[in-house]
Amino acid sequence: MTTFKEIRGTAVQSVSSDPTNPETGQIWYNNSIGVLKGYQLGAGSWASGGNLNTSRFTLAGAGTQTVGLAFGGYKYPQDTFQNSTEEYDGSTWTVGGNLATARFGLGSAGTQTAAAAFGGTTGSNTAATEEYDGSTWAGGGSLSTARRGLAGAGIQTAGLAFGGNTTVLTSATEEYDGSSWTAGGSLNTARRYLAGCGTQTSALGFGGYITASVDNTEEYDGSTWTASGNLNTARKGLGGAGTQTLSVGFGGYTTVYTGVTEEYNGTSWTNNTSMTTVRRNFASGGSQTAAFGAGGYGATGNSATTEEYTGSALAVKTITTSTS
Repeated sequence: MTTFKEIRGTAVQSVSSDPTNPETGQIWYNNSIGVLKGYQLGAGSWASGGNLNTSRFTLAGAGTQTVGLAFGGYKYPQDTFQNSTEEYDGSTWTVGGNLATARFGLGSAGTQTAAAAFGGTTGSNTAATEEYDGSTWAGGGSLSTARRGLAGAGIQTAGLAFGGNTTVLTSATEEYDGSSWTAGGSLNTARRYLAGCGTQTSALGFGGYITASVDNTEEYDGSTWTASGNLNTARKGLGGAGTQTLSVGFGGYTTVYTGVTEEYNGTSWTNNTSMTTVRRNFASGGSQTAAFGAGGYGATGNSATTEEYTGSALAVKTITTSTS
């Protein structure tokens, strides 16, 4: 029988207590309790957060899991455009200042106290940009290309807008300096209702819709988009959070609503624990290790549900065997 030492070149160490600083992949036998253990990546998890005050979908999000923002959107079948803004403290959503222009399918960037909202539709596509200071929205510079279903990344003074739909799908990318938008490098794949995260010079765009949901992932370096590893599950209307090299994509719509969650390491996507409430087109924000998704549309219609994600992390695990 092949031994662990023959496979790995080292024997399993027998110790009386767990190491204080184990290395990734390390395995040891704790002889004081008679248990084989290892240090490995554990699965992420979703937990319920506080509900939005206004259920809606195709809204936008910004900020972090404990200092978040959700704004705009649409209610169906009421057919009402939303201008409401809500602020999240990690447990409760509180009403903030309304957008000047009620709309849905808009892009976003920034934080709870310094956010940007841009594009979307009011019944016709808009190029309007608004900036939030933590209480009030004020007009900013308009996009060059009015569109809906676009994605955003970055901060209020260094934002990024890409993709979406004008009268046709667009690959256009624009960069914001806090007052005006200028053209950037175009996406390789024009699409709408994709997700975005990262910064203006190190962004990630993934998923979306052409004539069906797609799995394409692209990375932006401040001037050029480059194709990277595809999502495992093609979908549109998904949420995204994190950086270009440490991000998470979740939820959306394939041919059905999904809660599939995947983590990205800068090269490839890995499946993780799915959302509890399947839905599409919700507000999202945060990081790979602490993200949120709020609102959206699912099997029961408009949603106010918020879920909080704790990403996968290294942890000590007990190793067991099975005879089945």
